[in-house]
Amino acid sequence: MSGMKRPILLHPDPRLKKAAAPVADLSDELRVLGDDMLTTMYDAPGIGLAAPQIG
Repeated sequence: MSGMKRPILLHPDPRLKKAAAPVADLSDELRVLGDDMLTTMYDAPGIGLAAPQIG
């Protein structure tokens, strides 16, 4: 895993209320996001993470 740790958005950040766009294709950009999500999740307290939480 070589992702970058990203800041986690917390409630009541309004960006957390926005609907996420559907994923039609697994692009390189989404693969990087996935790596970043794993790095961020393993560094943070808790047991899971959703893409909107890291923007």
